Amino acid sequence: MPKIKSTIKNEVPKEKIELVKRITKLIDENNTIMFASIKSLPSKQFQKIKKTLAPEVQVIVPKKSLLNRAIENSKKENIHQLKDHLKEDIAVLITQIDPFELSSSLADSQTPVKARAGQIAEEDIEVEPGPTELTAGPVVSELGSLGIKIEIKAGKIEIKELRVIVKKGSPINDAAVSIMGKLNITPFSVGFIPLASYDSKSKQIYSDLIIDKKGTLESLKNMFSRSMAFAVSISYPTQETIKFILAKAASHENALAKLIGREPTSDSTNTSEEDNQNNSETME
Repeated sequence: MPKIKSTIKNEVPKEKIELVKRITKLIDENNTIMFASIKSLPSKQFQKIKKTLAPEVQVIVPKKSLLNRAIENSKKENIHQLKDHLKEDIAVLITQIDPFELSSSLADSQTPVKARAGQIAEEDIEVEPGPTELTAGPVVSELGSLGIKIEIKAGKIEIKELRVIVKKGSPINDAAVSIMGKLNITPFSVGFIPLASYDSKSKQIYSDLIIDKKGTLESLKNMFSRSMAFAVSISYPTQETIKFILAKAASHENALAKLIGREPTSDSTNTSEEDNQNNSETME
């Protein structure tokens, strides 16, 4: 008996069609569409961050196929390229906020978490010197096994000097996890991790959106310090450098005064014009 081909088509559930329409409408009406990783993010932290971002940011976690369809249906120019960044375990953030401003907000919403054995250290993990609430006991040998120098004061343990207990890129062992737990060290953070974002104003997709505020601030401080030292060394006068330049000049004056056999002046304003001329000629 010949087989009869079925002509019955699987109808797409109405709720899925409506969801695609809703996402498409949100995409078309807003400036920024961002994909953010929520992999390994606990539900409690997810809901907390979502609440923090509301109502300015719509947070949706749709199925990949539905999100694909919504992007295809969008009228925005170049947005279809955003599909290349689709991954598992992502949330879609839709808002009028600029992508980099949104990324900054996500950086601020990161929650510190304790380390687990086997995790790879993202940076050197350090134990800072100073007093602790730990009392002398078995923990003394635990600290010693990690090379942490201590002393006991009033029955409590004090860390004598800074010690790196896990180097960047190394796996974290059980001993380090135990000590970090006792000292309340939280070397990791969880939150929404920006992967890619479409900006309607520029009609571009940005994939380098992770903002390290702490690292950037440290870098700026370092550059400022180095530029200040250079500006003072070449006697470049600015509001920030003038006091250091004058201090350097006074130091040079005293050194030259000793060299030519007279007592240095305590107040440069009392130096005679003749002495100033002599100092000037000597420096030249």
